[in-house]
Amino acid sequence: MSRLLRASAIMAAGTMASRVTGFVRTAVLVAALSSAHMGDAYTIANAIPFILFDFLLGGVLSSVVVPMIVRRQKEDPDGGRAYEQRLMTLGTIALVLLTVVAVLLARPLIGLYTDDGWSDRKIEVAVILARFVLPQIAFVGIGALAGAILNTRDRFAAPMWAPVLNNIVMIGVLVLYYLTAGEAGADVDRVSEADLTLLGLGTTAGIAAQCLVLMISLHRVGFRFRPRFGLREARLGEMGRAASWTFLYIAITQFGFLVTTNLASGAGDEAPGGGPTAYANAFQLFQLPYGVIAVSVITAMLPRMSRSVAEGELASVREEFASGVRLVSVLLVPAGLLLMVLGPAVTVLIYSWGNNDLDNAVYIGNVLQVFGVALVPFSIFQLLLRVFYAFGDTRTPAFVGMGNTLVNVALSLAVARFLPAQYVVMGLAFSFTVSYIAGTAVAWTLASRRAGGLNGRTVAGGLSRMYTAAIPGALIALGVLWLTQELTVLSPLSAAIMLAAGGGAGMLVYLVVAHRTRIPEVSSLVGMVAGRVRR
Repeated sequence: MSRLLRASAIMAAGTMASRVTGFVRTAVLVAALSSAHMGDAYTIANAIPFILFDFLLGGVLSSVVVPMIVRRQKEDPDGGRAYEQRLMTLGTIALVLLTVVAVLLARPLIGLYTDDGWSDRKIEVAVILARFVLPQIAFVGIGALAGAILNTRDRFAAPMWAPVLNNIVMIGVLVLYYLTAGEAGADVDRVSEADLTLLGLGTTAGIAAQCLVLMISLHRVGFRFRPRFGLREARLGEMGRAASWTFLYIAITQFGFLVTTNLASGAGDEAPGGGPTAYANAFQLFQLPYGVIAVSVITAMLPRMSRSVAEGELASVREEFASGVRLVSVLLVPAGLLLMVLGPAVTVLIYSWGNNDLDNAVYIGNVLQVFGVALVPFSIFQLLLRVFYAFGDTRTPAFVGMGNTLVNVALSLAVARFLPAQYVVMGLAFSFTVSYIAGTAVAWTLASRRAGGLNGRTVAGGLSRMYTAAIPGALIALGVLWLTQELTVLSPLSAAIMLAAGGGAGMLVYLVVAHRTRIPEVSSLVGMVAGRVRR
C-alpha cells in the first residue's frame, strides 16, 4: 500500500497540475468560442484525432503493449531495449501514415460525427479546423509510446506533467484568438480563415510540445532511438492476436461515442448550448477526480499486476487490486457526492465568461451533476479492466464493453426520442451512468473468477464506511448551497463562495469523520500530508 501510495502521489501531483491548467484552458476556450455552434464545431474537430488514436493505438498501449514490454524486459538478454526501439520505429511510421490519410479524409470524418441539421458553414468550419488538428495523431501516439516505456521503468512523473506544457501553449493561443477575433470568434458565420488557422495550428502546437517533453524524458532514462525494422522480432503477430479483442472493444466504445455525439449534435441545433460542447465540458470536469486519483493508481497497478501474474502470485494480484480500489475510492466517494450537489457552481465559475452566457454554464453544471453518480463505478470499472489485461486477457473486456455500449446506446436513443431537446444531453449523461453501473457489476463477477476472488467483502466494507463518512459533508455542502442562493444572485462570485465554503467544509468534514472512524486509507493520506508539513 505504501509503495502504491507514493507512486500514485507523484503522478497525482502532475495530473492535478495538468487538470487545473486544463480547466483554465477549457474556460478560456469556452469564453472565446462559447458552448453553442462555434464551440460545437471545434469540439467535434478536435475530438477526431483522439478518437482515431484511441481506436488504433491507445487501447493497445494500455492493454497489450505495457505487459509485453514488461515481459521482454524480463526475458530478453538486452533487457528489452531492441524490442522498445522496434516498437517506436514501427509505431512512428504507422502514425505518420495514419495522419496523412486522416487529413485527406477530414470532410467525411466530420460528417460521421455531425447531425444533418448542421449548416453548410458550420460543417465547413469544422472541416477546416480538422485539417489543422488531425496531425495531433502522430504527436499523441509517439508521446504515448514514450510514456508507456517510461511507465514500465517505473518513471511516472513525465507522462503526468507533460500535458501541463500543452495546456500552457493552448491558453496562450486561445487568449490571442480571443483578443484578435473578438465576438466574431464565437460565430461560425463571421469567423475568419486567419482566426481558424491560428486556432487549429495552435492546438496542434500544444500537443507537439507535450510530445517533445516525453521524448526528452525518455532519453534521460537511457532510451536511445535506433531505427529497427524487424517485423518478426517485433512480435507483431503475438501483439495482433492479443490486441484483436482490444480493437473490438475500442470499436464498440467508439460506436457508442458516435451515437452519443450525433444525438448531442442534433440537440445542440434545437437548443444552442445544450449540444456536444456541453457534454464534452461536463465530461471533462467529471474526469478531473478520476484523472487525478484513479489514473495515477491504475498506471502504477498494471506493471505490478503483470509481474505478479507472470510469477504466478495471484494473491498479490488480489491484494494489489483491492488496495487500488480502496485508495481510489477514498477521495472519489466524497468527490462524486459533492459534484452531485455543487455541479452548477463549478461550471458557473469556470464557463460563464467572455462569449458564453450564464444559462449555458448552468446547463453544463446540470449535466455534471448526473455524471457525479457515475464517478465511483466508472473508476472501479477501469481498475477491473487492468485485472484482465494483467492476465493477457483482452477478450473478456471486449464482451463487457459490448454490453456496456448496448445499454448506453439503447438508453441514449430512448432519451433522444422522448425528452425535449434541452434535456437530451442530461439524459445522455444518465445513460452513461447506468451503463457503467451495470458494466462494473458484470466485470467484477468475471474478474473475480479469473483472479480467484477480489477481496470483495473487504472492498465492500471499506466503500460502505466511506459513503457513511461522506454523507454529512455532502449535506453541509447542500446547506451552504441553499443559503447562498437565498442571499445572493447566481454569479461567478456566488459560485466561488459555494465552492469554497460548501465544497471545502464538506471535504473537511468527510476527512475528519473518516479519520475518526479509522478508515485506513484516509489515515495514510493524513499521515503522509502531516509528515510532509512537519518537514
